[in-house]
Amino acid sequence: MKYKQINTESIDKLMDIFYGKIRTDKSGLGALFNQRVGTGEEEWKAHKIKIANFWYGMLLGEGDYKGQPMKAHLDLPPFPREFFGRWLELFNESLETLFEPEPKMQILKRAEMIAQRFQFMIFDSGHAE
Repeated sequence: MKYKQINTESIDKLMDIFYGKIRTDKSGLGALFNQRVGTGEEEWKAHKIKIANFWYGMLLGEGDYKGQPMKAHLDLPPFPREFFGRWLELFNESLETLFEPEPKMQILKRAEMIAQRFQFMIFDSGHAE
């Protein structure tokens, strides 16, 4: 059964499914994440908890995310812009397995806005130069 509403349980499941896809992705995105996060289960568990907290704040107005997501992405070694498309593709696949159409689109639109902003800052703003 798919979720009709966004809640902490559904976000936690989204993190499990999505990052399971990311970790094994062969496009180069998986390697980038594994290099940054690590390859151990404890490292990934901590990452999923941290990012779930980010989404709790974005989607539910709760959570205790403490971080600078833009800075974290600006500090990465150079990577192809196409990774954002692959990230969104895997995110959308993960959403599709968990959510009814309305909450899926709500989350996907937020993710697309974030991805656009990050792409602008990393590739178009001159900030990375």
